[in-house]
Amino acid sequence: MHFVELAVQNVRGFSPTGRFALKTGYLVLKPPAADPSPMAGLSLALLFPDGRGGDAAFSASPQKPGKAALTLVGQDGVTYRVLRELGGGGSLHRLNPTTKQPELVTQDTAEANQFLRGQVGLPPRGTFESIFCLQAGQLPSRRPRGGGRATTSSGGLRTKSSPGMPAVRTQSSPGLALGGLASAQAVQPAHDIPAAEARQKELEKELLLCKEVDNLQFEVDGLNSQVFDLEQKLRGTEGLKEKVREAEALWNAEPTPEKMGLPADIAARAERYGRVLARRDEAIARLLADKDLAEEEAARLPEIQPLVKNRNFWIAVAAGVLFFGLSFFLSKSARYVALLDVPAFGFAAVLALRYVEDLQEKDRVDRRNETFTAREKKITEEFEAEAAPVRRAMEIFDVDTPGDIPPRLQRREQLGSEVAQLRTQLITQERHPEFIAAGEQLPLIRQQIELLNAKIEQKGTFVRDMREVERELSRLKESIALARNPQAMASLSGHDVSSGPEPLEDPSPLLLGQAGDLLTLDVHAVTGVMRERCTQYFSALTERRYVGVEWDRDGNTSVVGASGRRQLLSELPPREVDLFFLSLRLTVVEKVSARVKMPLLVEDAFLGVDESRLPLLGRMLKHLGTLTQVLHVTPLGGFAQVADATIPL
Repeated sequence: MHFVELAVQNVRGFSPTGRFALKTGYLVLKPPAADPSPMAGLSLALLFPDGRGGDAAFSASPQKPGKAALTLVGQDGVTYRVLRELGGGGSLHRLNPTTKQPELVTQDTAEANQFLRGQVGLPPRGTFESIFCLQAGQLPSRRPRGGGRATTSSGGLRTKSSPGMPAVRTQSSPGLALGGLASAQAVQPAHDIPAAEARQKELEKELLLCKEVDNLQFEVDGLNSQVFDLEQKLRGTEGLKEKVREAEALWNAEPTPEKMGLPADIAARAERYGRVLARRDEAIARLLADKDLAEEEAARLPEIQPLVKNRNFWIAVAAGVLFFGLSFFLSKSARYVALLDVPAFGFAAVLALRYVEDLQEKDRVDRRNETFTAREKKITEEFEAEAAPVRRAMEIFDVDTPGDIPPRLQRREQLGSEVAQLRTQLITQERHPEFIAAGEQLPLIRQQIELLNAKIEQKGTFVRDMREVERELSRLKESIALARNPQAMASLSGHDVSSGPEPLEDPSPLLLGQAGDLLTLDVHAVTGVMRERCTQYFSALTERRYVGVEWDRDGNTSVVGASGRRQLLSELPPREVDLFFLSLRLTVVEKVSARVKMPLLVEDAFLGVDESRLPLLGRMLKHLGTLTQVLHVTPLGGFAQVADATIPL
């Protein structure tokens, strides 16, 4: 995961309006000179919104609402954009990889938190803040001394989280936060006992209220966990639905004979195209053979002489006329000679009949040639009627042979079969009893969550952590007891003077435990992974005054000096405890980044460190920039020299 862009408007510590492109690597973000930039706090407010308006504190001007948008690439490789109006509502969008257009995921704060945890891959808020947000206020020397402190973020939000549950946040008002500061100081006697007793009663009432709210919040956490599980079941069909949509799109985009203006039986025509072509060739071959025979027969026919040029015809006609004419000049007994004109005219008639027969034969041969032409035309037309759609289909589908057309059309049938199978699978999943039960239970559980949230709102919007109230109440009771018993106060005062300041808290148990959650390892395995690298960082930052780091089974730290002396971390000077804390934080980020990529937000974390060590810290951050995105907010100019880019805010 890495951030892609941050856009702000009227946000404290940034330009009045700005869009800042964030690439991977080690980036130095230079804040305006007037006000430091709360990059970590703003990122937490955007990625882990509480829905109660606590992020309004980041607005530069209370008269005008601030707006912020964070674009990031999730663990799933998809680009998301979180938009919020500080102190108001917000929305979560997802970039469609196909259309490159943003799509709304949700505008509900609880759903956005669950989606960012489940789909995008964000860890719980406490883990993200403790491991991937490095701020000056987290240094052990700058935190209240003593155990049992609640972890606070830069925005004043306290985080309570349980394994596998979404982080739930409560917020303290400025007035209530004074109690936490008082609890970190030495116990002082109450000068006004009645006022202290009245305050004690108020704290006892507040403690009861905190317990009620804590119990209600615990129920909300459990129901939110159920909602998350049920939504995961319901969203289990989203992947299948997407496959159905993609298969349907391909199926609809696949060409059909009707869309291409082709006959519906084009596949069958393509399959019998070879037989039709062979049948046409065979018919043409027979026709040509018959035509050749007819031409040979016509060649054998004698040339027809016109009847008017037939000498025999005219001789026979002349003889007939002669015999007929003589009959008029001869005697009656000799007139029988006129009968000779009959055979003469008969012979002429025979010649005329033969001439007619020859003409008829010639006409018959000529008509046979016309028949051959008509038959050839008919064969060609029948073939074209069958073959023309096939050739057109070959051009449309851009194939070389008719045999390639049926497989091209069968692709749509295959896609249709796939669509039918996917739809059947989807219907089967949606009709599964668990899926139906999840759909019925989800609105009921959400209704219960709304009722519980309404009860929490009735109890009060700003509620302190129960342990903080208990510590303040215990401190107040001790101060009242000291005021009533001056001798105990004097002895305690002498003890406080002799005992000196309380040692700093060891940060290792918390960090190692959270690193183990991310790496799915126990504390012993985590210490084995971290030991060598943490020793290298710590030795380099302390100029090799310490050459070893060890942890016990509970994660408590001891260090080995250059002389071989072993010391507890609490025995070291505060500055060296801070250097160890930085060494461990850098080590955890380096080791975790090999499995889980998260941006590291460094915000003025080195202001109290010796200037001689700043170049070394810059090189260390530069190395982490090769493993994950590092965003370093600092006004110091030395870090920009080794950074991959510098971005003015």
